[in-house]
Amino acid sequence: MLLLRSLLFTGLMFASVVPWSFVVLAGRLGGEHRAYRLAQAWCAGIAGLARLLCGLEFRVEGAGNLPRDRAAVVLLKHSSAYETLVQLLLFPRQCWVLKRELTWIPLFGWALAMLRPIAINRGGGRRAVDQVLEQGRARLDEGTWVMIFPEGTRMPPGQTRRYGLSGALLAQRCNSLLIPVAHNAGDFWPRRGLRKRAGTVTFRIGAPVDPAGRDPREVNEEIQAWIEGQVAELRATGAPATGDQLANPPAS
Repeated sequence: MLLLRSLLFTGLMFASVVPWSFVVLAGRLGGEHRAYRLAQAWCAGIAGLARLLCGLEFRVEGAGNLPRDRAAVVLLKHSSAYETLVQLLLFPRQCWVLKRELTWIPLFGWALAMLRPIAINRGGGRRAVDQVLEQGRARLDEGTWVMIFPEGTRMPPGQTRRYGLSGALLAQRCNSLLIPVAHNAGDFWPRRGLRKRAGTVTFRIGAPVDPAGRDPREVNEEIQAWIEGQVAELRATGAPATGDQLANPPAS
């Protein structure tokens, strides 16, 4: 039964992409802020649909660690599509470092481009890093948070790769804080596969890290150790429901 619910959810999610892309594009005529709010509403709707059909929801730990007086750089573990939606619901006005090919997708990519992400060529090497530093500074100066997946791609649960340095460099050069975020979404919404697993994804927000005066590589290693350690702990204690069990069955 849960597989059928997952298939229904996936079908409805993809079916909503085209009309909501039109909505966001039209909303951009009323300003960037309106387009962003519309995109945020779509993410909230998809998260609600996942809760209703698949019994998949989320909770947040450490929200008090978010600075209130200035924009920050967030280093967020990337293991599924779920965190790409929920991040819009957890953090203040934000932009995302992402591969430029996403903005080339008809309608969806065009709508995404209206939200001014930092769209990089992942094979660009130093040029891509410079782009993150230049555009990231501009976003932070205007009060927009910069969201970065430091591994550069989705990683299967339990796996990692060396974190990229662009986030630490950006925060250091802009006198900003780094916010590490761990979660176990990959165990519930797999990187590949249609079946969503019922349960509660935990997003754990760590204490801000100030990179000022420190070696960026040392900062990066510290943050990676913290995130991966927290992910391992969450995976050990927050296993998803099995079979057709629903963690929080929707009301009939």
